[in-house]
Amino acid sequence: MSANSHEADQPTSSTTTRRFRYEKDHPRYRWVALSNTTLGVLMATINSSIVIISLPAIFRGIHLNPLAPGNVSYLLWMIMGFLLVSAVLVVSLGRLGDMYGRVRIYSFGFVVFTIASILLAIDPFRQSSGALWLIGWRLVQGVGGAMLFANSTAILTDAFPSNRRGMALGINQVAAIAGSFLGLLIGGVLAEVDWRAVFWVSVPIGILGTIWSYRSLHELGQRHRGKVDIAGNVTFALGLTAILAAITYGIQPYGGHTMGWTNPAVLGGLIGGAVLLVVFCVVESRVADPMFHLSLFRNRAFGAGNLAGLLASIGRGGMQFMLIIWLQGIWLPLHGFDYARTPLWAGIYLVPLTIGFLLAGPISGYLSDRHGARAFATGGLLVVAATFVGLLLLPVDFPYWAFAALIAVNGIGSGLFSSPNTSAIMNSVPARQRGSASGMRATFFNSGTSLSIGIFFSLMIIGLANSLPASLTRGLEQQGVSPGVASQVGHLPPVGSLFAAFLGYNPIAQLLGPTGALNHLPAANVATLTGKEFFPQLISAPFHHGLVIVFLAAAIMTVIGAFASLLRGQRYVHGESPTSEEEGAAT
Repeated sequence: MSANSHEADQPTSSTTTRRFRYEKDHPRYRWVALSNTTLGVLMATINSSIVIISLPAIFRGIHLNPLAPGNVSYLLWMIMGFLLVSAVLVVSLGRLGDMYGRVRIYSFGFVVFTIASILLAIDPFRQSSGALWLIGWRLVQGVGGAMLFANSTAILTDAFPSNRRGMALGINQVAAIAGSFLGLLIGGVLAEVDWRAVFWVSVPIGILGTIWSYRSLHELGQRHRGKVDIAGNVTFALGLTAILAAITYGIQPYGGHTMGWTNPAVLGGLIGGAVLLVVFCVVESRVADPMFHLSLFRNRAFGAGNLAGLLASIGRGGMQFMLIIWLQGIWLPLHGFDYARTPLWAGIYLVPLTIGFLLAGPISGYLSDRHGARAFATGGLLVVAATFVGLLLLPVDFPYWAFAALIAVNGIGSGLFSSPNTSAIMNSVPARQRGSASGMRATFFNSGTSLSIGIFFSLMIIGLANSLPASLTRGLEQQGVSPGVASQVGHLPPVGSLFAAFLGYNPIAQLLGPTGALNHLPAANVATLTGKEFFPQLISAPFHHGLVIVFLAAAIMTVIGAFASLLRGQRYVHGESPTSEEEGAAT
C-alpha cells in the first residue's frame, strides 16, 4: 500500500479534517472524479431541457403570450440561447483547460451556473422585460454549462486508465443524455408547483458541486500553456453563432413565406458563418498554438466518432421535440388531460425512454472496454433508426404500450451508442489535447440539438403547409365560422399552430379573436372550438403527414451515422502500441 493510501485511511487529526479528500494517486480518487463530473454534466443537461417543457408555466408566470405577434423570438431564444452558448464556447473553454487547468475551469463552471440559476429564479420583471431577463441569464447559465461540458470528460480521461475509461465515460455520458430526458420529467413536475422552482432546483446542486469540486478534485492533466489563439477563438465563435442564430430565425415566417429561409439576414448569417468557419480552419492550420488541432480529424477513431455523434445528436434532438409536440399538443388532450397539466404528464409518459437509456449505457460502456466501441456504437444507431421507422408507422392516437415499447428501445439504442462512442473519441487523442478534444466533442453534441430545431421544425412546417390550411379551414366552417374568416385563419403560417402544439396550447381563440367570429357563434360552438379536443383532432392528420417526413429524415441520418461509426476501425488508444488489427483506427 502506498504512503498516500495509508495516510488517507488512518483516523489522524489531519485526515479527519480532510476525510472526503483523497490524494490524486489514491485508488478511490477516480471514483470521486467520476461522481463529481457526473453531477456536473447531469445538472447542465437537465437544464438544457427542463425549460422546454416548462415554457407554458414560465410564460404564464411573467404574463407574456409567446404566440402573440412579435413574441415568437422570445420563445425560440429561451430554448436556443443556452444551447447556442454551450455549443460555441466548449472548444475554447476546453483549450483553456489544457492551458490553465481543467479542474480550475470546470469548478468555476459550477459557480457561474449557480449564480445564473439564482438570478433566473428571482426575475423581477414581467412581460417582455421579464423574458429578456430570463434569456440573458440563460445565456450566462450556458457559459457555466460550457465550462462543465468542456472539461468533464477530459478530467475523467486523466483519472481512469484506458481499460476502465469506457465504463467511466459511459456512466458520465448516461448522465449527460439521461439528463436531457430527466429534465422533461423534472420540469413537468416543478412547473406544477411554481415556474421559479424550475430554476431554484439547480441552486443547491450547484453549491454542493462547487464546494465538492474545489475540495476534492486534482489537476492530473498535462498543461500546455502556449498563447491564447485569439483569431481562432473569434472566428469559431462568430461563425458558429451566426449559423445557429440564423437557424433560429429561419423557422419563423418572413414576408409572405411560411418560413424565413429567404430572409436576407438569415442567408447572410448562414453564408457568413460558413465563411468564418472556413477562415477558422485556415487560421488553425497556421498558428503555432491553435485553439484546436484539426489534424485530430485525420484519426478515424476521432473523426468518425464525432460525425456519428453529431448525426445521433440531431436525430435525438429532433425526436425529443416531436414527441413533446405529439404528447402535449395532441395525444394527451385527446385523452382528457387539461392543457395546463400536459407538461407534467408528457414528462411522465416519456419515462420509458430514460429507463432504456439508463439500462443500456453503463453496460455498453463496460463491455466496450473489453471488445471495442465499433460494434456497440454502430449497432446502437441501427436500433435507433429502426425505432424511428416504428414511430412513423404509429397512428397519431396510438396505444400507449406500443409507444412506450418503441421509445424504451430507442433509449436502449442510444445507450448502446453513446458510452462507447465517447470513450473511443477520448482514447484517440494525446493527453495534452484532451481538453480541446472534449470541447470539440461537446460542440458536436450541443450543435446537433440546435441544428435539430432548424431541420426538423422546418420539415414539420413543410409537412403542415401542405395539408393544415385545408383541414383548418374545413374544421372552422363546420363550426359555423364564415368561409371568408375560416380561409383567412386557415392560411396563416403554420408555425403558430406548431408552436401552440409544442407548448400545449389551444390557439383557436387567439386565431379567431381579432376577427370577432367568436362573438357571433352559438355558445356550444364556441365551447367546442376552445375545448380540449377540437384543435388536436384538427391537427392530427396534418401533423402525422409532417411526422412521417421528420422521422424518415431522422432514420436516414441515423443510418448514415451508423455507417460513419463502422468506419472508425478497431479499438485504438493513443500512446499504447496497437496490435496489427488496431492500426487502421489510427490513420
